[in-house]
Order: sequence, then C-alpha cells, then structure tokens
Amino acid sequence: MKRQKYLLLLSLLALSGLASAQSFYAVRRERTLMVTAGTGSATYYGELSNPGSVFTLQPNLNVGLQGFVTPRINIRAEMNWFRLSGSDAQASSQARKARGLSFHTNCFELTTIGAINLFANGNRYYRRQQINFYGFAGIGLLYFNPQAELNGKTYNLEPLHTEGVSYSRVVPVIPFGLGMRLKMGPNTNIVIEGGYRKTFTDYLDDVSSKYIAPTSDPIRNYFINPNNPAYNTLTSIPPGEQNNYNAGSKRGDPTHFDSYFLLNIKVEYYLPMREGYSRGNGLLFGKKRSSMYRYKRSGGLRRR
Repeated sequence: MKRQKYLLLLSLLALSGLASAQSFYAVRRERTLMVTAGTGSATYYGELSNPGSVFTLQPNLNVGLQGFVTPRINIRAEMNWFRLSGSDAQASSQARKARGLSFHTNCFELTTIGAINLFANGNRYYRRQQINFYGFAGIGLLYFNPQAELNGKTYNLEPLHTEGVSYSRVVPVIPFGLGMRLKMGPNTNIVIEGGYRKTFTDYLDDVSSKYIAPTSDPIRNYFINPNNPAYNTLTSIPPGEQNNYNAGSKRGDPTHFDSYFLLNIKVEYYLPMREGYSRGNGLLFGKKRSSMYRYKRSGGLRRR
C-alpha cells in the first residue's frame, strides 16, 4: 500500500507539471517541450563503497520529457536505469576485507524535477542563451534489488533476510544537483549534469546493522557472513581472510542511509508541437506571423 501511494503521488506531480508546461506553451505559441535522452555513470555511497569509487564508471541510461513553465524555470519527468555495486574485496581496511561482503543491483528511478536556470530564455526558444547553468531538485522513486554470487550463481539478497529483517525494494529519493546546457543548434542542446540522490533506505547494499546467528539454511548463512567458518560451510576461506564476527557484532552502520550520484551527458530536442507548425514546410518559423502584420486601412502592408 505504501508503494502504491508513492507511485500515485509521483504520477500526479508529473502530470500536473507537464500540464502547466503545456499551458504556458499554448500561450507563447512556440516550442517549450523537449524530449531528452542521455547516458553517463553512477556512483554508490554506502557500507560497501571504497575510496576512489567515484572514478569507477558504472552504466547509466535515461530518457525524459521536459517543459518550460517560465523563461527561467522548467520541470521534467525522467526515468533512469543504472547499475550500482560495492565490495569489501577492494577495501583498504583489513577489517573490511575480513567481512567479505559484496553486492550489485540494477536500479530503476522515476523522478519529477524542477530546475531554475541562471539566464532566462529569449523571447523565442531559438534565441536562448548559447550557454546556461541551472540548479535542480525534486522527488522520485527508486527500485533496487541487491544481489550477490555464490559458485557462479546469482542470488537475490532481500529474500534471504541476511540481518533478520525484510525491507522494501521501492523507496523514495530526493534528487538535487547542478547542470550546464550548451546550445548546439536551433532545436538541440547538449547537457552535462551531476545529481546526488538522498535515499530513505540503508539496505541499498543489503548491509545495515548487526550479524544474526547462523540458521539452518547454508546458502543464507554464506551471505550473512561469508568469511566466518561457523557460517560458511559451502566454500573454503583463505586463512588470512577469516573473521570471528558472530551474532550481535557490527555488520554495518544504521545511522546513515545509503546514497548515490549520477553524472549524465544528455541531448535535449525541442518538439515541434506548436500551433501553426506545418510538417510540409519544415521551417523553424512555422507559426504564422503575429497580428502586428494587419491590414492597414490605407490598403498597405498585409499579413503574410
């Protein structure tokens, strides 16, 4: 039920925002809607992240629809797919190496975002600034599903309840960040954008609090504590990597939620959806000229 409420709220906000953008565009009678698409990298921050991981490129793809509601303010609805991962094996701390945990997850993010541009667009969209900067913030929903491998097989970690709890794999997020927009042509922009995501879960990596006692399930035991011989009866553990972490020992840090950062390069294209646009002429100025060209009583200049 909580998941359905989040989805309903996000959908209503996205629809209301796009409706406002279309209303403004109808008054201006020019292009204010853009379709966006891009790619980039994703960086995870949590119990299994490591120093220097910001330079570890993980894939990220996004598509969206964006509209200007004033010459300086625009809103967008966007979907991102990206991959996050982390591992104790790459940690510099020996305690982390002894813990031996790892995860990866495919993520889907749906957001509604508002942005304020440093410079206003011109009185027509094609007269916009050659370069512009903006800040943005919004709300969103994130779906994630942490997984890990054992003997070449991939297992979903949430159903194993590695810390004795169940958690939702759909959570709200708050995106915010900065971007730079470059005008590449009358209808096209290139955008470079960096956005941090504050989440409301500490289980993005399936690690949060304390170890639980071994169970009767050897697979579950392995993912609870893979480097403790009292838990792991399925694989051999190198002597230098064994630990003695038992039930009640610290497994993660429940005082901080996990987060992530998306760095994107996008293409924005203005949609030709204004009144008077003709598919046949294919011109930028497809709209008929304004009422300033009226019939003069003297029989002079006519509207063209």
